[in-house]
Amino acid sequence: MQRLAQDLHLTRGLPSGEPMMDRPTGATLLFVNQHYAPDVAATGQCLADLAEHLVRDGYDVEVLASRTRYAAGHVAAPASEVLNGVRVTRVSSTAFGRGTLVGRLTDYVSFYARVLAKLLFGRRYDGVVFLTTPPLVSFIGRIAQALRRQRYGIWSMDLHPEAEVAAGMLRDGSLPARALAWLDARAYRGADFVIDLGVYMHKRVLEKGVDPTKAHTVHLWASRADREAMPVANPLSHQFALEGKFVVMYSGNAGIVHDFGAVFEAMRALRDDSRVYFLFVGGGPRRAEVEEFARRERLANFAYHDYVPRELLAHSLSVAHVHLISLRPEFVGVSVPSKLYGAMASGRPIVFVGPARCETADAIAEARCGVIIDPTDGGDAVAGRRIAEIVDWWAKAPAVGAELGARGRCTFVERYDQRLSCAAFERVVRAVWGVVPELLPREGHRPRHPDRARVSRATVTDPQADAH
Repeated sequence: MQRLAQDLHLTRGLPSGEPMMDRPTGATLLFVNQHYAPDVAATGQCLADLAEHLVRDGYDVEVLASRTRYAAGHVAAPASEVLNGVRVTRVSSTAFGRGTLVGRLTDYVSFYARVLAKLLFGRRYDGVVFLTTPPLVSFIGRIAQALRRQRYGIWSMDLHPEAEVAAGMLRDGSLPARALAWLDARAYRGADFVIDLGVYMHKRVLEKGVDPTKAHTVHLWASRADREAMPVANPLSHQFALEGKFVVMYSGNAGIVHDFGAVFEAMRALRDDSRVYFLFVGGGPRRAEVEEFARRERLANFAYHDYVPRELLAHSLSVAHVHLISLRPEFVGVSVPSKLYGAMASGRPIVFVGPARCETADAIAEARCGVIIDPTDGGDAVAGRRIAEIVDWWAKAPAVGAELGARGRCTFVERYDQRLSCAAFERVVRAVWGVVPELLPREGHRPRHPDRARVSRATVTDPQADAH
């Protein structure tokens, strides 16, 4: 403990390149992720929510991100700014985007180099938290730990190289897969804590050799805007020409982790139903595949729109009568679709197309807010007909869908609200690193109390604890 206290004292005494009078007295935290708001990437949006929450709690929070957009090109934001109290640095790197593997890897490597330079030659922090975009970026934390005694933790949004193996980009058991798994496991085992997204991911994290006392579960959430109740009049209903339609929505990233085979079968089965309209909003590497299917089938009851600005996301989610979510079985415990929480917050019923045992399916079953359709039980054709039957039923009996949606929203408020998960995350930081935020009141936020500085469980999931 004495060595830890000395380390903390020395960290705060190091020069930062800024005037001392401008530095807040709260604990200094750095978050590292390739994406940050206003980029549309879900990891960047969740990080913005958490970072701003910690600032309101009195922490001195910095974010190191790339100027690269999630799709391609550069984010329309300054290289350096203070955004809602968070000091954001967006470093230059290549911007080929996610369209090709070579382009994606080039973007990753250029970002790795900038992060490594920052941690080896920049200031030290009370703690650095790595997200998992790009893959294996947390190994830089292990290097900084060895060379500068920099403490670090991991917020595991996805697991790598498990994701690449599941996607078929790497062969399981191959030399590259084994080498990357060794590097990733070293990073995870060296971290002071690892925060995962659910019980299935938690199990995989432990399989990497992480000490169970260092592994914590904190659920994702919907943002403050997502959880607001929307008025009856929705401007996007007119903009998207949805008046009189029963809207089946897929919102967000259409990526390699998602399964669209059964969804395509349902779209084909309902192609002549003038009531039903399939609306996709977002983007991702499989958007072209979805649009090509609609063109090939000449679907008139279909549209694909770009991501909406985050301030309109709640309006976008609420134009739906049903939300579609999907997950390929290979990605159980590897990835957790964050779109579940926005769908629950919107008060709409959910059709989940994926394995019956995963974080998403468990949450829907516990909330009783939708149906779970597993394509491995009978194939895509059977699953697609089942989706079509559910949609037809809910279109004819709107009270049924309304009841399911209300259950989902109630569960969201009780368990998955942003404030609950951000508070759980803060308790992990405080308990593991022993850091405390600035306790002097600042305008616009309420400081923490010292007597709430400890947690006693490895898994932080209690929604009633610290729900401020």
